[in-house]
Amino acid sequence: MRASQFFVATLKEAPSDAEIVSHKLMLRAGLIRRLAGGIYTWMPMGLRVLRKVENVVREEMDRAGAIELLMPAVQPFELWEESGRGPKYGPELLRFKDRHQREFVIGPTHEEVITDVVRREVKSYRQLPRHFYQIQTKFRDEIRPRFGVMRGREFLMKDGYSFHTCYADLEREYRNMYETYTRIFTRLGLKFRAVAADTGAIGGTGSHEFHVLADSGEDAIAFCPASGYAANVELAEAVAPSGVGAGGTATMEKKATPGKTKCEDVAAFLGLPLTQTVKAIAVMAEKAGGSEFVLLLLRGDHDLNEIKAQKVIGEFRFARDDEIIAALGCKAGYIGAVGFAGRVVADRSVAVMSDCVCGANEEGYHLTGVNFGRDLPQPGTVADIRNVVAGDPSPDGAGVLELCRGIEVGHIFQLRTKYAEALKCTFLDEQGKDHVMEMGCYGIGVSRIVGAAIEQSHDVRGIIFPAGIAPFAVAVVPMNFAKSETVRAAATALHAELLAAGIDAILDDRDERPGSMFADWELIGIPHRVVVGERGLKEGKLEYKGRSDSEATMVATGEMSAFLKQKLCG
Repeated sequence: MRASQFFVATLKEAPSDAEIVSHKLMLRAGLIRRLAGGIYTWMPMGLRVLRKVENVVREEMDRAGAIELLMPAVQPFELWEESGRGPKYGPELLRFKDRHQREFVIGPTHEEVITDVVRREVKSYRQLPRHFYQIQTKFRDEIRPRFGVMRGREFLMKDGYSFHTCYADLEREYRNMYETYTRIFTRLGLKFRAVAADTGAIGGTGSHEFHVLADSGEDAIAFCPASGYAANVELAEAVAPSGVGAGGTATMEKKATPGKTKCEDVAAFLGLPLTQTVKAIAVMAEKAGGSEFVLLLLRGDHDLNEIKAQKVIGEFRFARDDEIIAALGCKAGYIGAVGFAGRVVADRSVAVMSDCVCGANEEGYHLTGVNFGRDLPQPGTVADIRNVVAGDPSPDGAGVLELCRGIEVGHIFQLRTKYAEALKCTFLDEQGKDHVMEMGCYGIGVSRIVGAAIEQSHDVRGIIFPAGIAPFAVAVVPMNFAKSETVRAAATALHAELLAAGIDAILDDRDERPGSMFADWELIGIPHRVVVGERGLKEGKLEYKGRSDSEATMVATGEMSAFLKQKLCG
């Protein structure tokens, strides 16, 4: 490929609305262009990257025994009603009516569609197991799309679905996909970690997320360096403290804390450790016929884990000011469980505390020396409802936890029978008896991987793509291509030699200054650059520079192709 025949569209500055590094660099490098909020055109340079990611994913999925198909992006809403997911999915599900007033959706995922396909086509145990996958555009109507392709509304995804006669076979395929995803992200040249995760809106029993490690990641990951334990903070267990409360000796007192509504401020004002304070979070838990006011208690230095809390009390929302006042006679910031006769859920760490500090349910006041069993009843429910923190014991008992940030690029689920049962996807066994199929679901954010790779690897000059997904592996940059016959002949010959050797190279034959050409290829993230100049040719040498190299290396002209092959294989 010659640069003059391609489309190089770099920018000196990123648009003002670009927020994170990957968004800025993808726009500057000409990989994408914005059409509307969260909707982007993949430009020729970006599309080459996207296709390379896609090809690795496809090769490994095929190798793992999955079969590719392509399902419609437009789905009848009645399928979503049949599964029971339509009303629950929320406004992210883009719905519309056709000219006949029939309701459809733009698919954010395809569990319903693939289950409909299989229930029509697969009838016998002899036809199972099956694993179908596709690489297709999805649409989720994000309320606030941001970060470019990292959280767009339209995106490219690989979604796969497996169907089985029994749970044991589903577990086998789940392990197969775990290993397949590990190969995919390794081949893509990414630093990643697989972590145990919550199943979220997709549902099912077990799941793992695959995260590209990056300081800018939206997700917090807890891991133990001394073992293989790793989990999303949403799921990571905060191990119960050993023993029980020692039993306090202090007398409960009400103390003025004017304007102090945060545990940190209360502790500082009273001259006490933050770990001695208890924060009360008021929520409204859903229940048949209405909702229930519930107090969640956490140690002052801990944060609520909403997913864990939801598993304990069911769906909930945070209580409004008027609801808090009605239940406790005081606004948030000074509330506590002393004197409250309703439902109380305490985190494990709170249950073993003594001589605590908590809100007095009176504005401007807190209580000190509070103890369970004396000043208030023991909590009705004690559970793990907090986020883990660095230094917590690892749930596997092998050491302590550390935290890092990650960008989720893959997720595998054991769906079990959730969708198959709802859509009556069954098979006949050897005795002709009907059974509901077991299902698995396996997703990879193909377009998101591009942004994640950039977040993980870049510098002040631009993108540093892993060789396997860079738009071109090598940029051949001749000096005075139009004016020097010697340079033109040597550069053209090298470019042809590289292509013949299977090396994806681009020849920059544009009429640009050397500095501009160098800056473009560094911005775009091409891993290897070869400069062809008259001075070097006279010495029988070409200049090589890797994208992350601080200095260039001179290589004999006749050895450059072999030199690059070795670099690319390494």
